[in-house]
Amino acid sequence: MLRLVCAIALGAFLGLPAAADVSIKRLFDREQKSLNAIPQDRLATLLERSNEAKASYGGVNYTHEWLSNQPRASGGKEWRCLAEALYFEARGESVKGQFAVAEVIMNRVKSAGYPDTICGVVHQGTGRKYACQFTYTCDGNAEIISEPKAFERVGKIAKVMAKGAERPLTNGATHYHTKSVNPRWASKFPRTATIGYHHFYKQPKRISSN
Repeated sequence: MLRLVCAIALGAFLGLPAAADVSIKRLFDREQKSLNAIPQDRLATLLERSNEAKASYGGVNYTHEWLSNQPRASGGKEWRCLAEALYFEARGESVKGQFAVAEVIMNRVKSAGYPDTICGVVHQGTGRKYACQFTYTCDGNAEIISEPKAFERVGKIAKVMAKGAERPLTNGATHYHTKSVNPRWASKFPRTATIGYHHFYKQPKRISSN
């Protein structure tokens, strides 16, 4: 209706004859009838697909439906390290949040300042209590996977990311922390994103003095 009013007003402004107003009204009437003829469940599906398209990037869609349609994942040591990290660090997050944590790990793998393997990144500092990079590896608690369904889901994400999926969510973040803590380094690192229960940060560039 608003479009119709605007169109008629535009016609009046441009000095179009009244017959043009009638034609415009007929055009919008036909459009409305066409929309009304679409079943409500079909409209809902179209809207859902539209929302999913907004949540997708490079063939990856950050929704539970997309993830559930991916094949069950398995792999070698590197896949297992990433899957375990996602399970213990982010299994309570949304799909998007879990992908974001995976991005941090993969960003570190690609960075010269960190180990060049997934397992190397995940277990960096392990063995020194609370001196590791990922707390679950050095908090003294046994790493027991008690939620197999959750592990299956993050395993799929690990497979996609380990195969080289793009990393658009965190803008190159190499660090993150939950909203419930405020580590000292956070004030010195540029924040790149907040997704779910985590803040994400980039390693600050060192400026050398001459």
